[in-house]
Amino acid sequence: MTDAASDPGPIAFIGLGMMGLPMALRLVAAGFSVRGSDLSEQALAAFVAAHGIGCASARTAAQGASIVITMLPNGSIVRDALLGPGGAALALAPGSLVIDMSSSAPMETRQLAEDLSARDVFLVDAPVSGGVKRAVAGTLAIMAGGDPAQIERARPLLSAMGSTIIATGAAGSGHAVKALNNYVSAAGLVAACESVLIAEKFGVDPNVLVDVLNVSTGKNNSTELKLKPFILSGTFASGFSMALMAKDLRTAADLSEQLGIDAEGARDAAALWAEASAALGKAADHTEIHRFVAARGGKPEKGG
Repeated sequence: MTDAASDPGPIAFIGLGMMGLPMALRLVAAGFSVRGSDLSEQALAAFVAAHGIGCASARTAAQGASIVITMLPNGSIVRDALLGPGGAALALAPGSLVIDMSSSAPMETRQLAEDLSARDVFLVDAPVSGGVKRAVAGTLAIMAGGDPAQIERARPLLSAMGSTIIATGAAGSGHAVKALNNYVSAAGLVAACESVLIAEKFGVDPNVLVDVLNVSTGKNNSTELKLKPFILSGTFASGFSMALMAKDLRTAADLSEQLGIDAEGARDAAALWAEASAALGKAADHTEIHRFVAARGGKPEKGG
């Protein structure tokens, strides 16, 4: 719980979606006074039902707050929520802090930090990894970019939502690291799916392959946490969308190009996931990449 010395006063939390709602509720459970804002009336009602304070707009939520947290689909929406007409940052006093926990483009985050700084408002970009299950449990991994003193200022809030908080460098570095993490994760998932298909074609039980991978050097997050529960089971319900994964991979590929690095793997991964997302639709879970890989290989899909 918070105490008088560490209580920052009201917190504005903008974005109560699949990840934002459980994250905001972790703050409520930790004793913070949280004012939530979301365009979805259903999401806002769920927040209020769990003892959060519902606000009609982002600016209303930010009035009287010294810290604003955003958890929104992309950087453009974050910018609009903060600096657009009726934006939350317009209600903030000098010295306030914005914590952007969305997955945004790193170069855009740098510019946002400069624009907020011109208003004497600080920015920490603190994207997360771990999905809905870990958001509910408060065990997310959080990557925090920005001024070290502001990261420490944010730490009590971040600690209520995550079990691991890693300072990554200057503003924008958190978003860069998040995109690169998801590139590595997505590449491992595709490799795992292809391996399952090859093993099965050869006559090896995919469950046996997964057991071998998980005690060998091929072990990764996908082999441990995704193959059996969501892919071999045919449920495809990890809670993280393919569209968001495709967006993060495009962010990683774009960053490599902006920095003048020829990262062929990142480009290829971004193209593959964009194609899969277009084929399977925005509602598809990211584990459904297995369906796409299977279809490309001419094999009937499992679980569907």
